[in-house]
Amino acid sequence: MRTMAATFSYPASTYFVRCCSMRENHDQVNHQMNSSIRTNGSFRSPVKVESLSQTASTITTLGQAVTIGENGLRQNIPTKKQLVDPHRQGLIIEGGVGYRQTVVIRSYEVGADKTATLESILNLLQETALNHVWMSGLLSDGFGATHGMVRNNLIWVVSRMQVLIDYYPIWGEVVEIDTWVGASGKNGMRRDWLIRSQATGHIFARATSTWVMMNRKTRRLSKMPEEVRAEVSPWFIEKQAIKEDVQEKIVKLDKEAKYMNSDLKVYICLYFISQRMYTIIDFVPLSTLQPKRSDLDMNQHVNNVKYVRWMLETIPDQILEEHQLSGITLEYRRECGSSDIVQSLCEPEEDEILHGVVEPDYCTNLLNGLSSDIINGSGVLTCLEKRPLRYTHLLQTKGEKQNDEIVRGRTTWKRKISTMPFST
Repeated sequence: MRTMAATFSYPASTYFVRCCSMRENHDQVNHQMNSSIRTNGSFRSPVKVESLSQTASTITTLGQAVTIGENGLRQNIPTKKQLVDPHRQGLIIEGGVGYRQTVVIRSYEVGADKTATLESILNLLQETALNHVWMSGLLSDGFGATHGMVRNNLIWVVSRMQVLIDYYPIWGEVVEIDTWVGASGKNGMRRDWLIRSQATGHIFARATSTWVMMNRKTRRLSKMPEEVRAEVSPWFIEKQAIKEDVQEKIVKLDKEAKYMNSDLKVYICLYFISQRMYTIIDFVPLSTLQPKRSDLDMNQHVNNVKYVRWMLETIPDQILEEHQLSGITLEYRRECGSSDIVQSLCEPEEDEILHGVVEPDYCTNLLNGLSSDIINGSGVLTCLEKRPLRYTHLLQTKGEKQNDEIVRGRTTWKRKISTMPFST
């Protein structure tokens, strides 16, 4: 077998395709090849090429079905349920309905501390979810949409997502990502994930999300058609990565909120024995941005991972340098397009600490609450440093008359750890 290069000539463009020669298929190839194809040397691969002006066509190359779309994109989408995917290191689990994928944390997925970024983790969650649908045999030409959804002009949109991160994978580490789906009310679907170290089995992160359907043309939410329910319901299982008895509501921020003025200073009350000390942290004011073309996904709206980046841009630098995100909850309100002007708002949730600056009784109550830790020798400062920080976020479109919510969010932050608690 040897590698050859073939030139595909069309009225407006020239395409180059690498293929492998198979001498035994020579006669068959000569019969199948289009007369507009020029070969450099002998060409043996059993490939049939249809006109790119067609919406979609199917060819066979090396025994695999490949779909060619308008833009020449070729995909190998299974039409039946697959148990193993060697290309993506994936397999079906949970009695034939769950999915597990093994991935290696790559260099472009880590930050300066050589650990995976939150954005990378969210992208891996999205990728494994799509690969799960891919393996199911239900995937059509949409962004995770089933055949029934495409027939009804429906797409998936996420309405809520929560991610809890105990530890961040490090560069080069091999991790396993499990994902599965379940019912969420009458017209929704829940998707959960679990990320663990392949070497040790330690859990890195857990995530859960709720998805609903939206009409691609009207951009309005839709009920789940019965034919779609018949497609996805056999994959539902009763299992939760994150158990919530009652979902905590995220309050709506206002751009005129007390802590969003440009000259805002946040005061944190600390005690050293009998001396009161105040630490001033500069707070980042309201920021405005406009989505770029690269922010859009295949459904022609801003991908939910991009929202997280915009939210974190308003977190103070001092917090980012000394803390790492341990939890994030997102409540999606509407989609965002390329023409929208987006505002990112953020403020700390620790109102009791802020009020403590002018209400001395708070510091006394705080001290009493930490008395056991102080007796044990931890000290008040150490105890306060261990307390997680929480921020409330809001992304909204900026309009002439009113601003519309895109997504509400809450982030939780804990002190960075200097070393990994376990080795790989």
